[in-house]
Amino acid sequence: MSTRPAGDVARPTVGPHSETRRNAPLRTFLRTSDGVTIDSVYEPGAAVYDASRPPSGDLAFVVAHGFTGDVDRPHVRRVAEAFARYGAVVTFSFRGHGASGGRSTVGDREVLDLAAAVAWARELGHARVVTVGFSMGGSVVLRHAALYGPGREEPAQTHPAAVVSVSAPARWYYRGTAPMRRLHWLVTRPEGRLVGRYGLRTRIHHRDWDPVPLSPVEAVPRIAPTPLLIVHGDRDGYFPVDHPLMLAAAAGDHGELWLEPGMGHAEHAAAEELLARIGDWAAAQGG
Repeated sequence: MSTRPAGDVARPTVGPHSETRRNAPLRTFLRTSDGVTIDSVYEPGAAVYDASRPPSGDLAFVVAHGFTGDVDRPHVRRVAEAFARYGAVVTFSFRGHGASGGRSTVGDREVLDLAAAVAWARELGHARVVTVGFSMGGSVVLRHAALYGPGREEPAQTHPAAVVSVSAPARWYYRGTAPMRRLHWLVTRPEGRLVGRYGLRTRIHHRDWDPVPLSPVEAVPRIAPTPLLIVHGDRDGYFPVDHPLMLAAAAGDHGELWLEPGMGHAEHAAAEELLARIGDWAAAQGG
């Protein structure tokens, strides 16, 4: 179940959106290039919600949540609300999560879900689309930017203008912390997948990766010249600081690293002040 980017860009399952509809929140199911339906929400941004911080009309954030999240989880909605002060926001549930179709491949074919969401943001008129991923979503935005970027064969509407990866792993199969050992049990054991389905609203694919997808640290050097920001907490209970340091080293002069004092893991640990700084960084990037 390895990712094979396709030239055919996924489209929403609803009809074309007019400019008047762009000014109101939208919810629809996108269809990925491999046929999976992805529950997705578009919110127009601060022109509606916060007149004190006018957004850039061409800027949109596409938020890629962590494993077991979905578009309706409070921590995902909180992130969306923070970024809506800077531009439009697209949130979605990865395959196997929430109301989306399919089963989770824990970061492999999820790249196709993100590509569909980026294409939707561009279809709605946003020239600058910044992908922001957390944990599993952080690894997905890195791999997506490596596979869908300037000079790649994939259509330009799937390319991100900038990439922010928060609390991402650098390498696959990491089991060095207790939370990651529990996660591997959840993914690899039949009883774990039952807990995921009925306890966490996450349907996990039973097959192993074949072939193993490009790892985040292998993806990072391929992202240039797309602007890249790596964010990680120095108290992350899942992935210790050697992970962001590996990613930053792979990025070299091209990437920027923020190692956040006292921060834990992913969306739950991202303070409002940090989300505001990420929003400022994204708004400063060119198209």
